[in-house]
Amino acid sequence: MADGDHDRLFTEAIDRFGGALARLARGYEADADLRRDLEQELQVALWQSFAAFDGRCSLSTWVWRVAHNRATSHMLANKRHAQRGWASIEEVEIADANATPFERADSDRAMALILSIIDRLDPPDRQILLLYLEGVAGAEIGAVTGVSPDAVAAKIHRFKSMLTRRFGGAGDIR
Repeated sequence: MADGDHDRLFTEAIDRFGGALARLARGYEADADLRRDLEQELQVALWQSFAAFDGRCSLSTWVWRVAHNRATSHMLANKRHAQRGWASIEEVEIADANATPFERADSDRAMALILSIIDRLDPPDRQILLLYLEGVAGAEIGAVTGVSPDAVAAKIHRFKSMLTRRFGGAGDIR
């Protein structure tokens, strides 16, 4: 691939997915300083990856695959995360099932709760749910993560059911 194509693809990817990559970094890293480092790592990894991009998948799939692989590597390399007690989506339950009406109405608290759940998940489940929250289709989530579309759908369903129980059937979480 010519350098001009490499630069053009990187620019397009950052234009289209820059905000989503920042949110993805938040999903993987709670510490603000480490999150900024991760955002930079994601951009560098993405730029470097375009040397190997051959167009056999969509730009979106490529960006998500590179970003999640790099974010997972970052997380696993950071020893403090290993002590956080990750769990699979099947094992996670929300502690306070009796939310007050005020808590249900507070969307900032709701998002903080969702992110706190995601922070507790192991990397494969975290990838699936962060992509889902970004509006990526199930089939593409499967292509990015290497998980079957049926397994992706099952994990998303479990997550939505958990949130529905927590927020008292407030409807679709998205």
